[in-house]
Amino acid sequence: MKIGTKTIYLCGEKGCCPVVEICENKVKIGEKGNLCTLKKEEWNTLISKIKSGEIK
Repeated sequence: MKIGTKTIYLCGEKGCCPVVEICENKVKIGEKGNLCTLKKEEWNTLISKIKSGEIK
């Protein structure tokens, strides 16, 4: 089953702020010219560290 892309605008306004774009096998964070791409496993590790309080 293929999962669609989900885009979350961090400031609530489309186009004026960084976004988190969640795809099937990667997650992109940032904005044009300043973008970070994480593999799904790296994204899951980041989320785990945030939830555990290791990253605040």
